[in-house]
Amino acid sequence: MKITVIGTGYVGITTAASLGEIGHQIIGVDIDKLKIEQLNNGILPIYEPGVEPVIQNLLKQGTLHFTTSLQEAMKETEIIFIAVGTPQLSDGRPDLKYVDEVAREVGRYMSKYIVIVDKSTVPVGTAERVQSLIMEQLNLRKLSVSFDVVSNPEFLQEGKALQNSRNPDRIVLGCSSRAAEEIMLKLYDNIDAPKHITSPRNAEMIKYASNSFLATKITFINEMARLCDLLAVDVVEVAKGMGMDKRIGPYFLQAGIGYGGSCFPKDVSALAMMGREANMEMSILRSIQEINQTQTDWFLGRVKESMGVLDGKRITLLGLAFKPDTDDIREAPSLKLIQKLLTEGAIVTGFDPVANNKIKNIFPNVKISEDAYSAAKDAEAVVICTEWKEIIDLDWRTIKSLMHGNFIFDGRNALDGDMLQLEEFQYWGVGRSLNKIV
Repeated sequence: MKITVIGTGYVGITTAASLGEIGHQIIGVDIDKLKIEQLNNGILPIYEPGVEPVIQNLLKQGTLHFTTSLQEAMKETEIIFIAVGTPQLSDGRPDLKYVDEVAREVGRYMSKYIVIVDKSTVPVGTAERVQSLIMEQLNLRKLSVSFDVVSNPEFLQEGKALQNSRNPDRIVLGCSSRAAEEIMLKLYDNIDAPKHITSPRNAEMIKYASNSFLATKITFINEMARLCDLLAVDVVEVAKGMGMDKRIGPYFLQAGIGYGGSCFPKDVSALAMMGREANMEMSILRSIQEINQTQTDWFLGRVKESMGVLDGKRITLLGLAFKPDTDDIREAPSLKLIQKLLTEGAIVTGFDPVANNKIKNIFPNVKISEDAYSAAKDAEAVVICTEWKEIIDLDWRTIKSLMHGNFIFDGRNALDGDMLQLEEFQYWGVGRSLNKIV
């Protein structure tokens, strides 16, 4: 099938790569000329493991190319994916201006039946909104063309996006006509995953409900970690025992310094706002937001209890992206922690395998090192903010020899605390009963 993907961020690029892999002809569209030029040369503007080689291979095969012209891309297309950004507004609602612009432009160039697919995360009712905007343009052109708008939300995890696209847990298709349903099933025919056919409004809500529930699991275990810290209980063991219950499962029960990224904070806020607009107070979501926002404060409080006044003390942060295997620092807990440490007067050094340059642009006064060992030199404390494998697997004996102090604050419970204490580190993990810092 001939597919157009509008937007070349995480979702758009991964969608283009995964659909191209299963044999479809793909045109990627973006208004950023430099980004399009890079993509046509096989250079990704984002870091996402495994995607760049797939893009390069599809370009060589001639089954994928990128353009800034939607009019060109629409000439023979059968399906258009809208995968543009929906950034958060100050009141918590997603900004749909890019979705609206695309809908209007599609209406200006449409001349035959096309299925338009909302892939971006959008509020309930957006499919109807897109349909209305396209109809406005068709009416202005005095053109009668049938089309369908489908909601097909993505459930990608950054760092595992290609894997998620190849082997999804489910494919949700919000269709309002039998014709659109048949086309979407044909599109995904080669992907072995359960297909859930529903209405566009239901599909839009499924996305927000899913992400908010995952955020709830993370927030619950983080609050449990705070209690475990007071009662000398190991939250890792608690989570392990909970996760053995099939009704609960082991996933998203890793206590830490809070969730971040481009999805959970934004989607929880958007769902809470949808509730307010419907005159319903979403009290659980409000609590989730409050606990997550204060998790770094709680963590920093434990650092200060252990180290005393932080003014003038050298503290190294290892891992700066919001999670491993991505360069995304949007809403990353490290950003909050850096700002709070600087406010306390600490001298902050950081290292991340791929996100260094992004942190440099935000915090020019923070020393960013090219490797973890350089970052740890002369530090009085090391804080683990992101559990990159490269960081977990460091030679910690060497790290200790480079440090001026011996504090390790494991914000992801990713390290072997018992081993580190044998190496004479003062180790503290989030809600760990082995915390013995004195």
